[in-house]
Amino acid sequence: MAYKPQAGPQMAAPNVIPMADIMLVLLIIFMVVTPMLQKTHQVDLASAKNARDMKDADKDDAIVVAVTRDGSLYMGNTKITKEEITGQIKDRLANKLDKTVYVKSDARAKYGDVVAIVDEIRSAGVDQLGLLTDKTVAPGSTPKPPQPQANPGD
Repeated sequence: MAYKPQAGPQMAAPNVIPMADIMLVLLIIFMVVTPMLQKTHQVDLASAKNARDMKDADKDDAIVVAVTRDGSLYMGNTKITKEEITGQIKDRLANKLDKTVYVKSDARAKYGDVVAIVDEIRSAGVDQLGLLTDKTVAPGSTPKPPQPQANPGD
C-alpha cells in the first residue's frame, strides 16, 4: 500500500499578522521620511485676501528665505545669519537668469526683522522679490478656480 500524506485541517481565518508587521514598518518609514521632503523651513504664513499664485516658488531651484517668529533665518532648511544672507544669495543667483527671491515670513514675526531681511536681499542685486502668503477664503464662499493664462504665442 502506498503512503498518502494526510492534509491538515484548513484554517477558517487568514493570518493577518505578517500584513500588520509590514504596515507598521511602512508607517515608520513614512513618518521618518516625510519631514525630510520639505524644501524649506515651515512657518505660519500671514493671510491675504488678494494673494497671487507664485508657482515658481515651488520649483527645486527657487531661492526661498524663511523668517521665523523669533527672527531666525533659513535659506531652504539651512539656518543662516543676517550677515551671511547677502553673500549666499549672490552665490545662488550667479548662474540663474531668473533673479527672483521668495520671502516667507511667520505671521507673528517682527515687521522690522522682515524689512531688514528684504533690505539685505535687495542689496544682493535681486531683481524680483516675492512675499509668500496664504490666501484667505471668505466664510461661506468657495474659492475661485485659477484663471487660464493666455499664451503670448497663440
